[in-house]
Formats: sequence, structure tokens, C-alpha cells
Amino acid sequence: MHLAPESLGFALDLAAHAVGSVRAGAALPAALASTFAALPGEFAPVARGAVQDIAYRTMRRLGTADWLIRQRVSKAPPPHVQNLLACAFALLVEDEASAAYTPFTVVDQAVRAVGARREIAFAKGLVNAVLRGFLRERDTALAAAQADETAHWNYPRWWIDAVRAAWPAQWQAILAAGNTQGPLTLRVNARRSSAADYVQRLAAENIAASQIGEHAVRLAAALPVDRIPGFTAGDVSVQDAGAQVAAQILGVRDGMRVLDACAAPGGKSGHLLELADIDLVALESDAARAARIGENFARLGFAEDDSVHPLRRAKIVVGDAGNPAAWHDGEQFDRILADVPCSASGIVRRHPDIRWLRRESDIAALAAEQRRIADALWPLVKPGGELLYVTCSIFPEEGEAQARWFESTHADAVRLDAPGQLLPTADGAPAGGPACGAAHEARHDADVQAAVAANAGPVPDRTADHDGFFYARFQKR
Repeated sequence: MHLAPESLGFALDLAAHAVGSVRAGAALPAALASTFAALPGEFAPVARGAVQDIAYRTMRRLGTADWLIRQRVSKAPPPHVQNLLACAFALLVEDEASAAYTPFTVVDQAVRAVGARREIAFAKGLVNAVLRGFLRERDTALAAAQADETAHWNYPRWWIDAVRAAWPAQWQAILAAGNTQGPLTLRVNARRSSAADYVQRLAAENIAASQIGEHAVRLAAALPVDRIPGFTAGDVSVQDAGAQVAAQILGVRDGMRVLDACAAPGGKSGHLLELADIDLVALESDAARAARIGENFARLGFAEDDSVHPLRRAKIVVGDAGNPAAWHDGEQFDRILADVPCSASGIVRRHPDIRWLRRESDIAALAAEQRRIADALWPLVKPGGELLYVTCSIFPEEGEAQARWFESTHADAVRLDAPGQLLPTADGAPAGGPACGAAHEARHDADVQAAVAANAGPVPDRTADHDGFFYARFQKR
């Protein structure tokens, strides 16, 4: 292409490639990595920031963008043209006061991007006409889009219906929270500092931040990790405030044997090791993802054997949590953290591609996998020990319904206090509360409906601004 790598046209073209990969089933981070890998080495650093920004904006506005394209193009254009238009619309629908680029620049650069590729250059006129036509009728077009739920909320229709059924009092706030960009939240290494002291350290370097949890600090503005004081040395880690709840409620103490059953990339494992000298097994089924656990442990200064801290061990094991016979040494655990595979519906603001990658049928399949893993792990818990069931989901089929099932099918399981469902919050939106309902298979089950209400977490500090998680804790008799 004859486009400068620092130009918006170049960024639009690459973002469109990434969007196309997501439409084909790839996760957005993998799609972006593949897109950058195909570039000459000197181009990627120049274009990376803009490409990522446009691709993520497009995922958050894809419902609106595709609706606008359908209204203005009678015959579906070639896929890359469609994706370029989607990226351009994602920029044009933003409020002009906060828009990253002027409308004229977006249209001009989108047309240049199409013209730069010989195989689609014939569509320059189409792209120009579609985008300029939208700008002439912008307010009318956007008002009309509000009548279509997918265009209005930017989620698949089945997702909207599921959230509305599960949380009738909060569904709009939940969907709106998922369309925001999550803050950069840090977990302060309790072995190195307190959250309050770290906030002062940031202030001394003119970085605005606030403490929002026992170990959680939120930056007023995101920074690259290499510019976060103490990150490389392991003083802090990036971790959402809702995710930090896991280690805090598991209650680990020195000398305990602990299993993190689905551990990659190692954030919760690292937190556990920061809180006590434990014998930790970090289990992960994917070898490549398990390597990331090792990288995190190395940055935090944790090793499998530590002569200075003989009670502390950090062992990484590759294996299937649902098949302990293949990796378990026979010794039971005092605590098991089961952060099981799920829809990730609670973290869509950070991973906006998830909503477009998931299918309605995935929820039942994931629920079956969650039960397989929980069933397999329970025999590994010592009498008197505890298992913490965790998902980053907002769907009750993966949360409260699973907790009720587990309690009813394991006579030796006693359900203990835990936050239950933490709904995602953003910009002070309410999280959880007593007026909660159940969905799908649980919709007509009065017991589950009551349990969802009872175990929807209390409204936390409105400044916490966290993702959505479900927590259920069980002790073995």
C-alpha cells in the first residue's frame, strides 16, 4: 500500500483486517498480533497505538456500524470494504467533542485506504458516497438506529435478551457499562507496600491515582506498563478490582497447600503468593498460557523453591483441571481456587470482541464444562478445606445456578459467605443489589431466583469501577 504508516488511512486498513479476523472467529488480541506480525518491522511501532484504538472502538460500535452500512449499501460490498466502512463509522458516530479525528479526516483517509489496494480500489466512490451521505444526515440516521436494539446497544440480540431476563432492574446499566473502556487498576504487592503508600509514591511522580480497595489502586489515566512506577520490579500488577476479590476471600495463611486450578495468566496466583507463604500449585491446561504464569512469577520474584521462605513454593503444572488423575500427586489442598472457563460476559468492556464471538449455545456447553471441573476438583479438598468457585460472567447459568447445583449434589459441601454476583460497574453505575432475577433454566425456579437475589453482592464503593464476577465459596465437612 502507498500509505504512510503514521496516517489514519494506514491504521484504518490494518484495523479493518483485524475486524475481519474477529468476524472469522479470532479473538481481537490474536487478530491484532497477526496483523502486526505481517508488517515490516519498522511499521508496527508507528501504527500500533492507532490501529488498536480503532479496532477496539469498532468492536464496541459494531452493531451501530453494521446497521448504518445496511441502510446505505444495497448490495454487500467486499469483506474488506465492509470492515473499512465499519471502522470509519465507529469513529464517525462518536460525539464530535470527544472524537479522535475530525469527520473530514475520517472520510478522506477511509477513501484513501480503499484506493491504496488495487483489488478494492473500484469501491472508492462507494465509500466516499456512503460516509458523506451519513454525515449529511448524521442526527437523523443515529436517531433511527436507536430503534434497533442491536444497533442501539451494540450486542447480539440474544445477549441483550439474556441480560434483560437475568437482571430486569439493571440490564441497561450492565450493557452500558460493557461499552465503556475499563480503567487501569493496579494491585499493590502487599509484600512490598500498602495501597495508601503506593498512591503517595505515584503522587510524588505527578501520577494521579486513588485507592479503591485493600490492595487496589486506580490510575486516573492509563499508562503503558513500562511507565508505571515499580511494575517491572514487581511492586504492582495490573488487575481489575473485581478480580482482586478472589485472593482476599480465599483466606490463605502461611503453610497452606493451595491449588489455582485454571491459573493463566497468573494474576490471582500472584496475589495469593503476595498474601501468605503458601505451597501453591498453579495449574493450566494450555502450555503456552502456562508460560505466561512463569513470566508473572519471575517479575514478582516467586520461585518454585525459596530458601529464604521455606513455606513458600510456586509450582506451575500443565494439566486439565477436570482430569486430576493425569497430574495430581495425591496430596489434598487446604484451598482450591476454581476460576473456571466461562463466557467472559463480565469483562466485555476490556474485551469487546467477546460479545461478537460468543454464541447463545456456548452458555450451556460452558456450564457443562464448569460442572465437570468443579466435580473433579472437590475430592482434592481436605476436610475442613475450602473451594472458591469463580467466573467472570454475569449470566446466572454460570453463577448462582451452578452454586445451587454444587451444593445440592455434594452432601459434604457447606456454602459459606461470599460476594455472589458482582455486576460490572462504570462511572458510578450501581452494581448488584436485592432486586435481581434468574435467567433461562433458572428463570422458573423460585429457589434459584431467591438465591440470586440473596447472593447478588451489596453495592460496593461506587468509585470501585470493576468488571463482573461471580463468587461462591464451599467448605468440606
